[in-house]
Amino acid sequence: MKKIKFIALFIIFFYSCKQEQKKIVATNVTNLPFFNSANFTPEWNVATHKIPAFSFTNQLGNTITNATYKGKIYIANFFFTICPGICPKLTNNMILLQKHYADDTNVMLLSHSVMPWYDTVKVLSNYAKTNRIDNLKWNLVTGNKDSIYAIARKGYFADEDFGKTQEENNFIHTENFILIDKKGHIRGVYNGTIEMDLKRLIRHIDILKKEK
Repeated sequence: MKKIKFIALFIIFFYSCKQEQKKIVATNVTNLPFFNSANFTPEWNVATHKIPAFSFTNQLGNTITNATYKGKIYIANFFFTICPGICPKLTNNMILLQKHYADDTNVMLLSHSVMPWYDTVKVLSNYAKTNRIDNLKWNLVTGNKDSIYAIARKGYFADEDFGKTQEENNFIHTENFILIDKKGHIRGVYNGTIEMDLKRLIRHIDILKKEK
């Protein structure tokens, strides 16, 4: 009886070690997938989707386009300045990223206002000053609502409810941080309110930097 118990315990221990080993291997990522569709199915070595051309206005009144981010790795998100819910947390975590990459000109940030009728250049400018945002690294952009909502849904796949409702007038709100590579491809999606995902994002940026 004791022998049977010993064998059972050995099997459980061996299986647990195997499972733990799998977890360790899974976190040892050496390259990132591409995300080419709104269901965020990872595709390896196949890049069919790029962030479409855009033109918005930032907190300084400057025009921000794809060219602003050409050859840069950047993190994009969607917010609005008077949001009482998740936006303060998202902004705080973007500030952490700003600090982490303060001396790295190859990594930038981009936050789109989903309430552009309220978030004017002046409002965004005040928000930037209040949060000590580095205007050279992090653009808060406003512009035409239809253009912002279109790029959120069709470019960044940021509107999680749009696929269910197909209602274009629905308000966009998402906690996602979207990682974009130097060529404009989506390479990762992270919950911007969770510290663990923030650390994962930083690890993945390190991987992207090694890509040619």
